[in-house]
Amino acid sequence: MIQSLKNLFTKRSNIMGRKKLANSTKFLNALLRGETITWAQARTTFNLQRPRAVVEKLREDGHCVYANKSVKNGTTYRIGKPSKEIIAAGLAAIDGVYA
Repeated sequence: MIQSLKNLFTKRSNIMGRKKLANSTKFLNALLRGETITWAQARTTFNLQRPRAVVEKLREDGHCVYANKSVKNGTTYRIGKPSKEIIAAGLAAIDGVYA
């Protein structure tokens, strides 16, 4: 019993503190705060090697991530509300699966 209490207090660093957030989670949190993030910012600020792959994963998880392309800013990402067309396409895809 005393030995287990000693182990508990000596291994304190293992149970204290916060877990480090993944870079993709930081990217998602920034998008959810309403920020618009460029491809270059995703690579440098959030240390994402392949931002496009992270965006695809977020879309698979159900987030509506828009990619806007412009000559001036390049590709920018933002989270938005899905349009009626996107919802209709999703429902049509589900009907095709269950038909």
